[in-house]
Amino acid sequence: MAHLLTVTTELALRENLYKTVWYMTMNQSTTSVHFDYPSQSTTKQKNTVLENILQEAGIVINGDSPWDLKIHDNRVFQIIPQQGPLGAGEAYMDGMWDVEQLDEFFYRIIKANIHRKLYLRNKISLFLNIARHRLFNLQSKTRAWHVGERHYDIGNDLFEIMLDSSMNYSCAYWKDAESLEQAQMHKMDLICRKLQLQPGEKLLEIGCGWGGLAEYAARHFGAEVTGVTISKEQHALAQQRCRNLPVNVLLLDYRDIEGKFDKIVSVGMFEHVGPKNYPTYFGVAQRLLKDNGLFLLHTIGEYSDALFTDPWVQKYIFPNGKVPSARSIVKAIKNHFIVEDWHNFGTDYDRTLTAWWGNFQNSWGSLQHKYSQRFYRMWKYYLLSCAGYFRAKQGQLWQIVLSKPESDITYRSVR
Repeated sequence: MAHLLTVTTELALRENLYKTVWYMTMNQSTTSVHFDYPSQSTTKQKNTVLENILQEAGIVINGDSPWDLKIHDNRVFQIIPQQGPLGAGEAYMDGMWDVEQLDEFFYRIIKANIHRKLYLRNKISLFLNIARHRLFNLQSKTRAWHVGERHYDIGNDLFEIMLDSSMNYSCAYWKDAESLEQAQMHKMDLICRKLQLQPGEKLLEIGCGWGGLAEYAARHFGAEVTGVTISKEQHALAQQRCRNLPVNVLLLDYRDIEGKFDKIVSVGMFEHVGPKNYPTYFGVAQRLLKDNGLFLLHTIGEYSDALFTDPWVQKYIFPNGKVPSARSIVKAIKNHFIVEDWHNFGTDYDRTLTAWWGNFQNSWGSLQHKYSQRFYRMWKYYLLSCAGYFRAKQGQLWQIVLSKPESDITYRSVR
């Protein structure tokens, strides 16, 4: 989940960015960020800082509304203003504060741009966050496997109880749907129809997850599917799910795919590619797609360019992830693809995340022997903060249909 800064703020930060990175790098072995908590005489003043910040979003500390913050440990008054979103998330995981409706809390925080003010109060962390994305390729071939190991390989048992039966871990399509199961089936059907998928066509799925879409495309549309993933747990389950179907699941980085395909689809994977690799990603897709083929990209998107990502999400949920902006995608596809259709149904992700949280919460009893209470609070924070993010419309969900410049097809999209 990436958040925003204004262009003016970026220009101000750039002046000191390289100096800060150089200083922190040269002193890495001896320097750490230290927060001096105020003495008791200044606690009231610090309390007022947090209260004033939250009041701008209509949130009252220890108030009566379901989105009001309930403080269990007074250190929160210092941690959140001083450590920002990372400190806030860790304090929540440690049980130092609560909110009855966490999704509504984040909706108000994000809608009022409170997260941006918290970032601006923590300039060292902000500088380093921006620098990581600007100076380093965080999604190189060696780093690309980190998210598989640290997130998707947590345990299939967790995802099996949280997701629908097809184990789609991406936004569902809730038009005319009454359940998560139905909405995910609608999403897979929509993708195949947008791709104009025909029996016998070769379909490449970049980031195939646990094989739900690959199975659906093979079973219901007669496609011959090649799926790739960087998660060992996903690879094993996808192979099992798709046995006896014309589906080949590979444990492989997208940069190493070979062959030619009639259609390509990528669902919920582009967020792990990273801006430095966008040209390579679209270059690979162009190389693999036949001239009259179609490529459908399903991705979370930001309504404006984001300079950095949420540090809590980076540390605990999606290491090295980066949500793209529309401008960054358009720039990257230049000379590779033509946009045939761009469909946004981001508000459906709010409902999808809420459904995932309901499944997770209802099944927690069968998981708590394996996962700690701190993990429970971390996962709750993840799902419901993201729900608030999409509810506030800073996060969107795009399905983009692309064709090659060489194509001579006439494309008519569907909904």
